[in-house]
Amino acid sequence: MDPITDIFRTMHVTAFGQHRLEVTAPWGLIQEKRTEERVTPSGEKNSPTDLAHFAMLLRGNCWLTVEGIPEPIPLTGGDCFLLARETSIIMRDSQRTRPRSTFREIGAKAKSNVAHYGGGGAPTTIVCGSFSFDRGSLKPITQLLPSFILIKADQARTIALHSTIQALASEMAEQAPGSGVVATRLAEVLFIQLLRAHITAGPERNKGWLRAVFDPQLGTALSAIHNRVNTPWTVESLAEAAGMSRSAFAARFKELLGQTPLEYVTEWRMQKAMQLLQQRDKKLIDVARLVGYESDAAFSKAFKRVVGANTGEYIKRGFQGHGNAGTAP
Repeated sequence: MDPITDIFRTMHVTAFGQHRLEVTAPWGLIQEKRTEERVTPSGEKNSPTDLAHFAMLLRGNCWLTVEGIPEPIPLTGGDCFLLARETSIIMRDSQRTRPRSTFREIGAKAKSNVAHYGGGGAPTTIVCGSFSFDRGSLKPITQLLPSFILIKADQARTIALHSTIQALASEMAEQAPGSGVVATRLAEVLFIQLLRAHITAGPERNKGWLRAVFDPQLGTALSAIHNRVNTPWTVESLAEAAGMSRSAFAARFKELLGQTPLEYVTEWRMQKAMQLLQQRDKKLIDVARLVGYESDAAFSKAFKRVVGANTGEYIKRGFQGHGNAGTAP
């Protein structure tokens, strides 16, 4: 299994707030940074960094202004983007149009997941929604997710992405029995498709973890870790897998991933352990051995250090659950 697939299988993504915007010129919408905390059903407060938002133009044209990007971006039908870490944006029909409403305000007025807004001119249709991630998935998703991803309609490998968006829009429009569940599952698939399209768009875009994955030597070591997480890895054995000296491997690993090889091994073992614990059908010692620990005591100590809670607290609090909150994008 390659490391990217392993992360896709391990992370837990929940889609919410999907709706379709039918806007007519002139129109302008803004999303500003929000600093309020959200509260999960278990009563835990979460920072807004565990949210991402997506939007795709089904028809029409508009301009997108993204915080940190100096020039406005022209969008046309089929273009799609993903925002992370509460980045401020403005979407509007013309650069001269002043945004007068927020996405949250318009989304709150949506009927049957469809919201109408604007001055009655040229139409544009936007499908949008939000994602939340369980606490255990934040680190691996952060390794994959830049603050802004733009996938243009004419990019390669976007046919499946467009099909998913069309199916999502159809589910929101028809409101058939079970459409809410289907829409959520489609949005979760869309999240992976967006990341995959970004990853395959060109190695020059990749930084940090992704750059390490595609590095011929470090990528071999990362694949070894993800394929055999229960192996008693050492820096020496990982350097040997990478075909590098111990010192060169350790320095290169720290440079690209921001942590030591063994820190990475431990964190990924805990990611896999959280996945196993959520299945509720394995004894603690079995989970420990599956992720490379001979005793449940040693495993429990490492779990508490990395996750911030012991295994019993993790299961009891339901870290994988997040409430539906917020409005996209």
